[in-house]
Amino acid sequence: MAPKQTPSQTIGPFFAYGLTPKDYGRHGIASNVLTTKETLGERVTIEGRVLDGAGDPVPDAMIEIWQANSAGRYAHPADRREEVARDDNFQGFGRAHTGDDGGFYFETIKPGRVPGPGNSLQAPHVGVIVFARGMLSHAYTRLYFSDETAANEEDPLLGAIEADRRGTLIAAREDLDSGLVYRFDILLQGERETVFLDV
Repeated sequence: MAPKQTPSQTIGPFFAYGLTPKDYGRHGIASNVLTTKETLGERVTIEGRVLDGAGDPVPDAMIEIWQANSAGRYAHPADRREEVARDDNFQGFGRAHTGDDGGFYFETIKPGRVPGPGNSLQAPHVGVIVFARGMLSHAYTRLYFSDETAANEEDPLLGAIEADRRGTLIAAREDLDSGLVYRFDILLQGERETVFLDV
């Protein structure tokens, strides 16, 4: 009998208490609150929903984010730029699960600009990874900020994306009584599908 290929499996469903245990009163390695009182930078909330191709909420997805601090330095040993301030009160990594309405949020800071190819600078952005049931692999995307128009125009990655698709990576600013919120919905398929990146 000839060996057969192992069948593929989709990501999830997730055991939320294992991946986002803080929501269940347990200690975990990451949460959706990335800041402390001592964290430097402008406090922002990122809110959004994960939606499927029909526009329906995806209630059991997991979102991870990775970002630089307010000065534009990553909390990673590979970022050795001593001329850029580090912030020991900011790790830049967060994880959130989606609720019944597909919603998620992160409390974080607005990141600074980081170097890009050549001598370019990238616009302030947040790296986003989406894990969801029915996906064969996790998906990578980025979140840019709508009020960083000049920096966004210079960003090499945004510039490489078709103009009519760039808006799927731009989080809309909302000034609320509770603070500064950026709205970023992630559409997994369909006409307004979020641009996902090959990494």
